[in-house]
Amino acid sequence: MFTRAAAGCLVAGLCLVAASEFSTEKERTVSLEANTSLLANGDTRGNSGIASIRIASGLARPVLVTHAPGDESRIFIVEQRSGSTGRVRIYDLDSEELLSGYFLTQSVNTSSEQGLLGLAFHPDYYNGKPYVYINYTSGSQTYIKRFTAANNDPNSNSVDSGSGTTIMQFSQPYSNHNGGWIDFGPDGYLYISTGDGGSAGDPGNRSQDITNQLLGKMLRIDVDNGSPYSSPADNPFVGVTGDDEIWSYGIRNAWRCSFDKETGDLWMGDVGQYQWEEISFQPADSEGGENYGWRCYEGDHAYNTSGCDSASTMTFPVFEFNHSSGRCSVTGGYVYRGQDIPWMDGFYFFGDYCSNETWVFRYNADTDTVHDYEEITNQLSPSVDGYNIGAISSYGEDARGELYVCDLGGEVFMIIPTEPPAPEAACCFGADNSSCVNATEALCNSVNGDWYADEDCVITPDLCQQPVCPTDCNSDGITNVNDLLAIIAGWGGSSGCDPTGDGTIDVNDLLQVIAQWNVVCE
Repeated sequence: MFTRAAAGCLVAGLCLVAASEFSTEKERTVSLEANTSLLANGDTRGNSGIASIRIASGLARPVLVTHAPGDESRIFIVEQRSGSTGRVRIYDLDSEELLSGYFLTQSVNTSSEQGLLGLAFHPDYYNGKPYVYINYTSGSQTYIKRFTAANNDPNSNSVDSGSGTTIMQFSQPYSNHNGGWIDFGPDGYLYISTGDGGSAGDPGNRSQDITNQLLGKMLRIDVDNGSPYSSPADNPFVGVTGDDEIWSYGIRNAWRCSFDKETGDLWMGDVGQYQWEEISFQPADSEGGENYGWRCYEGDHAYNTSGCDSASTMTFPVFEFNHSSGRCSVTGGYVYRGQDIPWMDGFYFFGDYCSNETWVFRYNADTDTVHDYEEITNQLSPSVDGYNIGAISSYGEDARGELYVCDLGGEVFMIIPTEPPAPEAACCFGADNSSCVNATEALCNSVNGDWYADEDCVITPDLCQQPVCPTDCNSDGITNVNDLLAIIAGWGGSSGCDPTGDGTIDVNDLLQVIAQWNVVCE
């Protein structure tokens, strides 16, 4: 069941219908026994499903797939470490091959969660600033270092190994919880997740300490001004108590974060302690300063509140799950904004490192609600070429917005669309061709109708075509109370307004109507 309230009950009676599906808003706890009906065989309105294909193997602990701005021909794969060397490999999307050389190498620590952890390209990489930034650990320190593409050529398949310049460094008291993610935000600043420094329970309360303590934070720095950087003037603690670099705090170990390519919202998968994993969210218009709660809270649940500020001052996750069924460590992902799977637009992908599961949902920031939640593990693994995805260490994104999955065992998979399933029913025209219904070929023949496959049927505007807006039950161009009443009228039946197209009018159809409330069909 979802953690947030169900987008509001528009009719009192419907609250009773939905009560068994949702918990209270206060609880915000999600059961991951997912309903897989929507995506298992493809979108029921005629779109394809999703799958995966293995594109690279034999890698050394891959922990990230990323891209240079606007570069649709290459993706860059971060290998955490091979021996004591972290490496970045290039996969050529045009030739579909993993290049033999290395884009970048760096000496790193070799134990626990340490190594080469993050990679980011300057927003103007192809516009005079061919700089790449890495986040790695060495000698009990985290380093943020900048390299320049070889010969100042952004199309080069390597960096100038002698160009490395340290931008920032800070101590790591333990070998785990190093954070490691870095990326440039839509504002052009470099964001850095640091982790709480490790050990159990954040013994130094580093995540809540905002003075002379960069651990357990999301940092935000300006690498284009200052030497070697400066803190943006609008960072929340500039000029007041707190470190200037801090953008937000109360973070345990944000393992994989991302910016929504369309909205600029920031998503974080924050690894929990013993029981709760969380997905945290920061809207694009945030002014920073959020306290995400750790170590006071693990997810929504009190962990160690001694000396903590009021819960009302904290920002709790939009989604959490517990450690049942072998789950142990969230892997944050991306909001899909690609071109190849348009019906997945706006879905946030994330997973669990131990259980190898992947889930998706959509999030409405205006109502603070999660909806369209599904588990898609069985769609992705095994891949179409027969390989299982295990130990999900990261998701990734290319310049087109297509998504990838990293298996720490040495493989990278691309998420792809599948071919649409053969239609179970298509268009059946009556004897005089004046009426049309959706029906199987056998049923159509039994009443002496003329049956057409779906691809033949859609060329003629008729009642057999799915409406532009499936939730516009009365075809008046907008989803409103009239459509809600149509759902109620057909509740529990198999005929009538069925926005999900699954053959049963139920709470899933209700949620579709609510999600599209007052949306005008285009």
